[in-house]
Amino acid sequence: MTKHYDMLILGHVSKDENITPDSRELSIGGAVVYSSVTAKRIGANLLALTKLNQDDLSALEVFSKHDVPFVYRNSRQTTSIRNTYFTPDRDMRKCEALGIADPFAIGDIPDDVEADIYYLGGLIKGEFPEELIAQLTQRGKIATDAQGFLRVNENGPMVFKDWDRKLEVLPLVTYLKTDAAEAEILTSEKDAEKAARLLHNWGAQEVMVTSSPGVFVLAAEQTHFFPFTSKNLSGRTGRGDTCFSTYCCWRMSHSPRASCLLAAALTSLKMETPGPFSGTLADVESAIIERYGLEKEAIRD
Repeated sequence: MTKHYDMLILGHVSKDENITPDSRELSIGGAVVYSSVTAKRIGANLLALTKLNQDDLSALEVFSKHDVPFVYRNSRQTTSIRNTYFTPDRDMRKCEALGIADPFAIGDIPDDVEADIYYLGGLIKGEFPEELIAQLTQRGKIATDAQGFLRVNENGPMVFKDWDRKLEVLPLVTYLKTDAAEAEILTSEKDAEKAARLLHNWGAQEVMVTSSPGVFVLAAEQTHFFPFTSKNLSGRTGRGDTCFSTYCCWRMSHSPRASCLLAAALTSLKMETPGPFSGTLADVESAIIERYGLEKEAIRD
């Protein structure tokens, strides 16, 4: 019997080492973790799909801890990343790959699973071959983070390079997320709106651009922006994944503006505590009232 989900969230779980000017932490992360936990907490019916080496199966406990249903596939290695942050806002960082899991293939998806949205939470170029996106468009909508196509492993150090097949693939994407630096690499535009419009003109239906000030969305030819209101940035790691999965999940039944607002408010709370989002929808509604001066119904449009 086929199992239907709102979202199938794919990505490598990662053994992370996060270094800041005054701290060092080891954690289990990866876009698949931050994205799936967030979506689950706001009510999505989802399945997480990851790949890792059998020696690291204990890393999967993060899904069980947060009641996220998951499946995994074996890999020769487990992805592991060292993030060194140089500034208090954690926007300036050096990323090094200590290990990289095998790429995803269409055969990794269970035969009895289908979803409305196939969410590609990539960490490093090669995790999702472009051919896989073309295959998945036959099954549902595509949501993807540009990071998984721009961040290139150069024998350890990871650098960002333009996506050589962007004009071919962007028309297949319903929801695209970049941060401000990635948007500039893709488009040569420093302005978020100009970059988003260019990415939209190249084919992406809805575009999100995150930055330290907040989250910008271009959808249905309209733009929306809501600021981040975090009181501290101790949980900055996972900002983009949290923000994007919130938007995609809420967007299934709400307007772009409502989805952008929820994403900004929820991500603001998440960034105040390390690890995946641990709050509730009620917590986010309270933040919308207290920090944005809006009624909680603003996310119900």
